[in-house]
Amino acid sequence: MRRILSCLLAAVMAANGLAMLAAGRWWYGAVPGVTATGPYNPHFVKDIGAAYLVVGAAFAWLAWRGTAAAKGACAAAAAFLALHGLVHIADAASDPGGLADLVRDFPGVFLPALLAAWLAWPTERDGFWWTHQNPESRSSP
Repeated sequence: MRRILSCLLAAVMAANGLAMLAAGRWWYGAVPGVTATGPYNPHFVKDIGAAYLVVGAAFAWLAWRGTAAAKGACAAAAAFLALHGLVHIADAASDPGGLADLVRDFPGVFLPALLAAWLAWPTERDGFWWTHQNPESRSSP
């Protein structure tokens, strides 16, 4: 399940990043709500597209090899997506029609951030750092 979700997130985030880098003006007009944020800025769209491409690469790495390093890369990617979501929440809080914006943005902004956080969150298989004990401190049975 986690590998499939990592593949899906990798594909969607990388495709979004590639579209922003290769066809920024088209992307700007095609994504709902983007034109309401201000005039098209090609440099800014490409900067964010690069970030999305890195997010996609992190989740592709996790799907390919679920190493601790890949999990760390996904934690950083999830942090970007979560902060991006917080920007949308802050914008919506200052706008009378903000709730409608949040609903519109859920599939493309908030859902990927939630899924990324779930994938990046340490599992028992990863070994929680807070459960590791010093071997000398363990009592023998």
